[in-house]
Amino acid sequence: MFALEKPSGQKPGTFGNMASVGDFNVLSSSIPATKVELSVSCRNLLDRDTFSKSDPICVLYTQAIGNKEWREFGRTEVIDNTLNPDFVRKFIMDYFFEERENLRFDFYDVDSKSPNLSKHDFLGQMFCTLGEIVGSQGSRLEKSIIGIPGKKCGTVIVTAEELSCCRDSVLMQFCANKLDKKDFFGKSDPFLVFHRSNEDGSFTICHKTEVVKNTLNPVWQAFKISVRALCNGDYDRTIKVEVYDWDRDGSHDFIGEFTTSYRELSRGQSQFNVYEVINPKKKGKKKKYINSGTVTLLSFLIETEVSFLDYIKGGTQINFTVAIDFTASNGNPSQPTSLHYMNPYQLNAYGMALKAVGEIIQDYDSDKMFPALGFGARLPPDGRVSHEFALNGNPQNPYCHGIDGVMEAYYRSLKCVQLYGPTNFAPVINHVARYASSVKDGSQYFVLLIITDGVISDMAQTKESIVNASKLPMSVIIVGVGPAEFDAMEELDGDVVRISSRGKFAERDIVQFVPFRDYIDRSGNHVLSMARLAKDVLAEIPEQFLSYMRVRGIKPSPAPPPYTPPIHVLQTQI
Repeated sequence: MFALEKPSGQKPGTFGNMASVGDFNVLSSSIPATKVELSVSCRNLLDRDTFSKSDPICVLYTQAIGNKEWREFGRTEVIDNTLNPDFVRKFIMDYFFEERENLRFDFYDVDSKSPNLSKHDFLGQMFCTLGEIVGSQGSRLEKSIIGIPGKKCGTVIVTAEELSCCRDSVLMQFCANKLDKKDFFGKSDPFLVFHRSNEDGSFTICHKTEVVKNTLNPVWQAFKISVRALCNGDYDRTIKVEVYDWDRDGSHDFIGEFTTSYRELSRGQSQFNVYEVINPKKKGKKKKYINSGTVTLLSFLIETEVSFLDYIKGGTQINFTVAIDFTASNGNPSQPTSLHYMNPYQLNAYGMALKAVGEIIQDYDSDKMFPALGFGARLPPDGRVSHEFALNGNPQNPYCHGIDGVMEAYYRSLKCVQLYGPTNFAPVINHVARYASSVKDGSQYFVLLIITDGVISDMAQTKESIVNASKLPMSVIIVGVGPAEFDAMEELDGDVVRISSRGKFAERDIVQFVPFRDYIDRSGNHVLSMARLAKDVLAEIPEQFLSYMRVRGIKPSPAPPPYTPPIHVLQTQI
């Protein structure tokens, strides 16, 4: 069960898929009590396909704090041909016990490769809160799926499990011998399904291998799985492995099963890791039944996952650059309707976003000196248009001290430049990329924060800049201010479809987009939750940072030894 108090012994800085700013003690009041992993299964879904069963996917939405707008959190994989899916892909969420986290699970029958959900058949939805799942008996919530009037849409089962802080992964490979033949015309098409046991004796699916076609002696590819997913860090917990024969129509034939544990598997390739595959039904019927084949562990390799914090402790520097949109689409700064309105009594939209995000960011930047750029304005004295000018007016040294220094330079610029256009992102991205390309040894990582009203003019060039920058130690955070539709920004974010330019895909996802309006109250004057804004702005940075280090094979430097003050010997006079 989940502890409803914040554990004091929690390891700081262990980043999962979603990183919480609490890991850095920036906002100590909002450290999540725990991280939970949600597993989703459905029973008796609607059948929307004429000649086969539905191909379901589950999409999870969370609710924004201010305007209660639903925002997509993530998607499971698609499972073909089934009305009773057990999804393998999990949702990992921070569980703040003091906050009500509304959730919505939507189900679709996927008909094509399009990521656009409106192109697929809606199968219904379920609403609940994270607390409802965690608080259910065994943290297992079963609810009816609703949303299609007059139809029974089936049920959904969501299970929550608190995640331990185990950071090891294992690379394993299996083969099998003399499996039962299940197909009439050919041999079997076997695959393995791994389940970890839960505290109540039930099982949760945690991995599926690929299918090896037409053989009774398959060798599966090696696969990597976190120890947390395999056994939640409990080395003696039962792991059940089922062997199936794949069928195109989704009705896979059960060949048999065996059980093991992490501790047993960790012995590696040995006589202890050859398992008899048993089919209980056959065993009960046939006296001479021995087994339905054997499965052998071929290799077992433990890898300790390094975290973002390991690199920071080892001395990697994070360098932040700020770029502000000075284009005419923001409105005349002397008018109250402008996003750049210079109100003597309160911050404008840019000022609020800059202060809110900047105050979070400056905790990660060691020297607190930020290059601050503007783009899309006409500069004095000759009125030339610039897409990368220094806010402090010094192109040789565009650095400002702290966020207060950036704010000061921003307001000074507003008084002396003319808002113009077009809105070109590529020059400021290329500006930071020039610096990032000169330091590729892992000692520095660059983050560009662009604050914009979202009306972009150089989409093709920006995509090309991002694809090129994806090879460099850098990330781009885009904060959208104002009421515009941010479709172009969502496209640059690349969470649903990886960004590409001229047929070349980005090596990794380096853009995170956040609409600022989701975090402010109706009056537009107050940030509702700095903690949530912090989390969502920085959520993808650690993983983007780690993906660069992993691809380049860069390991963190060892942390310097803790400082011990010299010991002064006090001489006592006798």
